[in-house]
Amino acid sequence: MPVPDVKERYSGSVNQVTIGATAEQGGSRTSTVTIGGETGLPMLSFEADYPHPPAFALEVNTAGADDWHGEVRKHVSDVADDVEKWAAQCEEWGADLVMLDLTAAHPDRGSRSPQECADDVKRVLGATGLPLIVWGTDVNDVDNNVLPKCTQAAAGENCLFGTAKDDNYRTLAASCLADSHKIIAEAPSDINLSKQLHILLRDVGVGLKDIVMHPTCGALGFGMVYIYTTIERGRVAALSGDALMQTPVVVNLGKEIGRVKEAVSPADENPQWGDLAARALLWEAATAICYVQAGTELLIMRNPEALQQAKAAIERIWPQPGADS
Repeated sequence: MPVPDVKERYSGSVNQVTIGATAEQGGSRTSTVTIGGETGLPMLSFEADYPHPPAFALEVNTAGADDWHGEVRKHVSDVADDVEKWAAQCEEWGADLVMLDLTAAHPDRGSRSPQECADDVKRVLGATGLPLIVWGTDVNDVDNNVLPKCTQAAAGENCLFGTAKDDNYRTLAASCLADSHKIIAEAPSDINLSKQLHILLRDVGVGLKDIVMHPTCGALGFGMVYIYTTIERGRVAALSGDALMQTPVVVNLGKEIGRVKEAVSPADENPQWGDLAARALLWEAATAICYVQAGTELLIMRNPEALQQAKAAIERIWPQPGADS
């Protein structure tokens, strides 16, 4: 009896988005990262193509790491007061990209000026050849002053800037268009809100293939299931031909781990949970792996050991181009 063909066949695929520009492309990066391109649900190599594996970024924060959990802060304590050294170390730790978080521009964290933030961007670009992600403060008035200066400082480098939201997208969109960058579109865990934001960005001139979607993020045990299902349902819509949902997905998960008591509670308070260092590491790595299974292409982390663990695990299971197993 012949074996029936049970492969799912989809009419759509995920857009491919490249971050970074080499000298030949008008930038100064020594490498670029391309995400997306899948033609099926995650890791089903017998029925789909997966031209690019998920990419991993490490966070560099302009406000340092004093408020990070100790089991993560210990890894960066020697470089946390210098974004150049920190960014260079990310490359040594095996990150594919660097994410520069502009927290120090927040009114409650120092109110660093737009020019100082732009200088930080230049310093990071000079310290590493990795592609760069730049993340704002989530304060609209601040981001509208700071991010345009930063896009100018990185003009030609094809960075990924965020985040654009439905109540604050025009200024960042115009800056990314003027300086040739990609843009992160943030909508809170809702497919329809994501589609609406993508339409707004498209209407002001941003191409759908220049957008990476951020559906917000929750850690394992702290809201991850809801985000997971949102990503999963969005991916099914994309593969079914919905062009507005065919953008790759980024999650900024590193900072979420510190909100989960199981990942930060000392062993003497909860000895049944085991060693804190192991818990903190595994919680972040496991969260990353879960998001890849949902359909995430770009993951931003804090703990370099967790990044290495997650990256190694994904390399073992991610379908290789041309695989049919």
